[in-house]
Amino acid sequence: MPEVNTPTPKAKPKAVAIEPPKVEMPKFEMPKFELPKFEVPSIEIPAAFREIAEKSISQAKDGYEKIKSAAEEATDLMEETYATASKGCSDYGLKIIENARANTNAAFDLFGQLLTAKSYAEVVELSTGYARSQFDTVTAQAKDLASQAQKVATETVEPIKESFTSAMKKAA
Repeated sequence: MPEVNTPTPKAKPKAVAIEPPKVEMPKFEMPKFELPKFEVPSIEIPAAFREIAEKSISQAKDGYEKIKSAAEEATDLMEETYATASKGCSDYGLKIIENARANTNAAFDLFGQLLTAKSYAEVVELSTGYARSQFDTVTAQAKDLASQAQKVATETVEPIKESFTSAMKKAA
């Protein structure tokens, strides 16, 4: 049998890790020296310049105090306004709930009466009477809610209006 040369797989060369040479960095030290001492020459500041500087500082302090006072007043005003608006909206919401409860009770009363009605004419009479009374009730409730909303708006805006007017008078 003839010999067949079969190629043998070549072995892959192994990767050799090459490490960078270890070089030590030279250490530098900061040179030690003293800073020269500079003497500030004494200059006499003119009295007029000092007086202007003192007035400017005094005016700046007064301006700061005025701004600080105005900011504190505005903050207090906003807190009061928020509290007033919050209470007014809460009262308005309670009024709406009260009206809804009254209307619901009236509707349940009507349904109870309709269940005990003995004729169609009595059903019509009860329904008509309920519609008339409910129309009057809802009209009165709407007027009451409108006056409540007007009251809340006035109580909320009035302090802001007064404060703004007062601030404009101070500025003038």
